[in-house]
Amino acid sequence: MGRKVLFFGDVGIDDTVALIYAYLSNDIDVIGIVACYGNVSKKQTTRNVRYLLEKIGRTDIPVMGGAEKPMTGEVPVFYPDVHGPQGLGPISPPPANALALENFFEVIGIIEKYSDLVIVNVGRMTSLATLFLLYPDTMKSINSFYIMGGAFNVPGNVTPSAEANFYADPVAANIVMRYAENVFLYPLNVTQNAIVTPGMVNYINRKDRTHLLKPLLDYYYEEFYKKKVPGIEGAPVHDALTLMGVREGKMCEFYRTAVAVEISGEARGLSIGDFRKTFDPHDFDGRPIHSVAISLDYLSFYKSFMGTMSGDEF
Repeated sequence: MGRKVLFFGDVGIDDTVALIYAYLSNDIDVIGIVACYGNVSKKQTTRNVRYLLEKIGRTDIPVMGGAEKPMTGEVPVFYPDVHGPQGLGPISPPPANALALENFFEVIGIIEKYSDLVIVNVGRMTSLATLFLLYPDTMKSINSFYIMGGAFNVPGNVTPSAEANFYADPVAANIVMRYAENVFLYPLNVTQNAIVTPGMVNYINRKDRTHLLKPLLDYYYEEFYKKKVPGIEGAPVHDALTLMGVREGKMCEFYRTAVAVEISGEARGLSIGDFRKTFDPHDFDGRPIHSVAISLDYLSFYKSFMGTMSGDEF
């Protein structure tokens, strides 16, 4: 079995692609999923997670209900134009799977059970931040964190300056960046380059054991990215790239810097890092130093994604 991963997500299309990658990989063992609001509501995320686990025959993986709204106290905004009305593009999970979960603190038992646990967070950071506020000593036992969030020195995807996960709950994002240790952060400026083309999707589909990837990624590309980003050759799998980092550490180049998040105002959700090479990166408000991905070796991504998803050698 592979590295033990506790997965936090607002399971839409690219979260599902990430979990399928983990399922097909021998190097990643998802031992729990925290279902949170984000792309869709917490209730819908729970339904989507249960549907996926049934499809891949892994209903043994525990599912825990995470946050329903951000720490800002605002009513969350969902984005049906991106992931579809139920978060899985053209797929509608059965209503019978829409079970609300109020068992979030079962997460602590999982954390205490595994000595080398990795947390992958690819959605809003509200649930993860809650753990740092309530169980700071317990969270020190986590081996590492792989987080999708932020946009450094590039435009955001929700506002001109902010990426969706940082923008939706900047308070939580700032808490995680302030207290988490050994973070590998995958920002929008890198994840947007993890493109899966229609040709790649068609190749995988011929051997797809889940029969989910093609409808999901075709929808993601045709109904959103092709319309919103003219000229783009496929759909970027932001969350899959982040989870792939658990086994493919050399796929990205990283820059070491502390990270802060703007909480309010016109620059809400802005990712702040110190990229001045003449300055000591440790001199940044006493914050821990994180590994921020700044470039992607696309060939390495292609080989890992295609090889794992299809089962062929690349």
